[in-house]
Amino acid sequence: MPKNKLQKFADLTTYRHVFQYPFSVLKEKGFDMRGCWHEKFFDNDHPIVLELGCGKGEYTVGLAQQYPDKNFIGIDIKGARIWSGATAAIEQQLSNVAFLRTHIELIDNFFGTNEVSEVWITFPDPQMKKTRKRLTSTRMIALYRSFLKDNGIIHLKTDSPFMYTYTKAVAEINHFDILFDTDDLYHSGIDDEILNIKTFYEQQWLERGKSIKYLCFACRRDGELIEPDIEIEYDDYRSFNRSKRSGKHSNKE
Repeated sequence: MPKNKLQKFADLTTYRHVFQYPFSVLKEKGFDMRGCWHEKFFDNDHPIVLELGCGKGEYTVGLAQQYPDKNFIGIDIKGARIWSGATAAIEQQLSNVAFLRTHIELIDNFFGTNEVSEVWITFPDPQMKKTRKRLTSTRMIALYRSFLKDNGIIHLKTDSPFMYTYTKAVAEINHFDILFDTDDLYHSGIDDEILNIKTFYEQQWLERGKSIKYLCFACRRDGELIEPDIEIEYDDYRSFNRSKRSGKHSNKE
């Protein structure tokens, strides 16, 4: 019988590699490992890679399997989802995996300057009406720059044409070096084991016939960030987690 949420939450409290810090806990206790993940948890100096909105942790666990010389941290606020990846990491005896349960907007409280080498953003809500909530907005990139190494890598995988177009515009207007860019990943000819890791939601998008977009760029830490002021057509389909929207949107919000 599958475990219910309460059972999963109980499991998480016993997992050494899971850190649960909603705002109330962070405000009360703070986070004493900020800037010290290498010394206090991973016990090595390998590069740290984050997966934001990790859901069930497929990317976090999949990447950790492929790259034992890197450390991976999945971040999400949904404990029942994190449980899947956290449990898989235990079953596979992966020592280079951790999970952080918190709001992504708070992550600068958990990582110090130059502590993170890469960020993966996998199938985020495009937040078509709320620019500041998008995980690739200049507001969020400013947070990432507080802990990313200079020219640290940001990866985006998305089904959303809106999110892909917006993020590419952000990268271009801020003169970030775009390392890879495709609006149809699985027909692009690229044969990369990393990009072939498929999340639970990605499988569903593919079954619905949606193309997967992938954008990868190096994030400079210097310079003022500029929010693009362009009109982008809304996605014309209903997501599993998003309400249906139509029309065009300007990023001047």
